Amino acid sequence: MPEQAGGPVLGPTLDEWIKARDETKRHLATAAPPVDEPWVQRLSDLLTTERSWQDQYTQLIALGRSDGRFPSSNR
Repeated sequence: MPEQAGGPVLGPTLDEWIKARDETKRHLATAAPPVDEPWVQRLSDLLTTERSWQDQYTQLIALGRSDGRFPSSNR
């Protein structure tokens, strides 16, 4: 999607979303039972960050549609 001057920029948001997903994946890879409370809190924080970035990314994509909504999946 071509970006207009002063319009939304997807690149930085997508980069941060991917970064949050990678950080969550790395954190999950270190899990070994029993997981302690600080580990669970860190995972909760990472998942919240990932969800926030995902929401921002989908909102930016939706700006390119005439109805302003993110399309539903074809799967």
